[in-house]
Amino acid sequence: MYKIIILIYFFLFTSVTNAKDLEIDINSGQVEPLPIAIADFTDSSGEVSSLGRSISSVITNNLVGSGQFKALETAAFIAPPTSPSVRPNFNDWKPFGIKALVTGAIKAENNNKIEVEFRLWDVVSETDMIGLRLTVDKASWRRVSHIISDFTFERLTGDKGYFDTRVVYISESGPSNARKKRLAIMDQDGANFRLLKHPPSLVIAPRFSPTTNKIIFTGYETGKPRVYLMDLSSEEITSLPELKGMSFAPRFSMDGSQIVLSMTENGNTDIFINNLASGVKRRLTTNNAIDTAPSFSPDGKSIVFESDRGGGQQLYIISTQGGDAKRISFGKGRYATPVWSPRGDLIAFTKIKEGKFHIGVMRVDGTKERLLTTSFLDEGPAWAPNGRVLMFFRETPGKAGAPSIYSIDISGRNLRKIKTSSFASDPNWSQILN
Repeated sequence: MYKIIILIYFFLFTSVTNAKDLEIDINSGQVEPLPIAIADFTDSSGEVSSLGRSISSVITNNLVGSGQFKALETAAFIAPPTSPSVRPNFNDWKPFGIKALVTGAIKAENNNKIEVEFRLWDVVSETDMIGLRLTVDKASWRRVSHIISDFTFERLTGDKGYFDTRVVYISESGPSNARKKRLAIMDQDGANFRLLKHPPSLVIAPRFSPTTNKIIFTGYETGKPRVYLMDLSSEEITSLPELKGMSFAPRFSMDGSQIVLSMTENGNTDIFINNLASGVKRRLTTNNAIDTAPSFSPDGKSIVFESDRGGGQQLYIISTQGGDAKRISFGKGRYATPVWSPRGDLIAFTKIKEGKFHIGVMRVDGTKERLLTTSFLDEGPAWAPNGRVLMFFRETPGKAGAPSIYSIDISGRNLRKIKTSSFASDPNWSQILN
């Protein structure tokens, strides 16, 4: 895992009046992408370098991939300023309808480090909006690109970015009747892929800790499902001895101190909460039905889960203190894999109806259900840390069918296939990296 050290930050804001024209309302039903130009970054001599082109390319792919921006190719042939501190010639950009401009420069430092500086300009008002300078290891240039993308996204949309993040998932290979599944990790755009080390047994459902560099997953090393923790720094795996019998479908609380999971005891599957520090587990549901796929609310006060206690697969919410569970899904079809949005306002889910699979969202009281996708098999939604984008996996039909990871925003627009090095399923998004 690469490391980044930010040494210097500086911010330059225009007045609210100047910046307002460039804010995108991403809550509206239909968003017209904002025309933006990302100039190739220059070197200390004021010339464009190959690294400068690579950084601007990653920023462009991030912003365009969000669906909120339209990057114009004019950035490739209009000469960028020799330094971000140099005021651009805005008349070069205005004829092309460009509203915002990103410029940047790279300066080599000692010990294989680089200083990267960027600035975001409002082309309409001819003012600078935000700037950033940071010194990093040269090998971390991609992460610098993601950080710049996040700052630009937030300044222009008013919402947090999600580019400086990673995704843990299941990398799949081989024929469908003998598919090998491995834990894998990558940047949110598919770069920096690597397989994680674990015993050669079936693994499923990896989930990031929101507060530590750890994941939790279900493994079948003993032949039965059991929950394991992995430290991503060392790839050391530990089991949770207090979870006896079959345990599966784990997720962390937002403060990282607890996990919620399903356990089967005496032939019955219920929801349990486990304190990671003390090892004390607490039973949350007591029901003859199958209660599984639990997910904490961001405030840690409630849990959404799926259950067939009503005769069919539906979604329920229960207090973390226990008590009666309240059903929230009432549409036709079956509901599964609910995940609470990090904003707390929505719950994403998988829906199975009339032979089709869908990824959908609803409010926490079950109202305003919206189906975002439909296909032969869409499953396993996972939230970006800003609560605006979902990843999931889609499997194609037939003997040659195989899974791939996709993303879509919560308006149902901008469906994108994520580039992976193999078949891929069950993604889970990290928080913004520190």
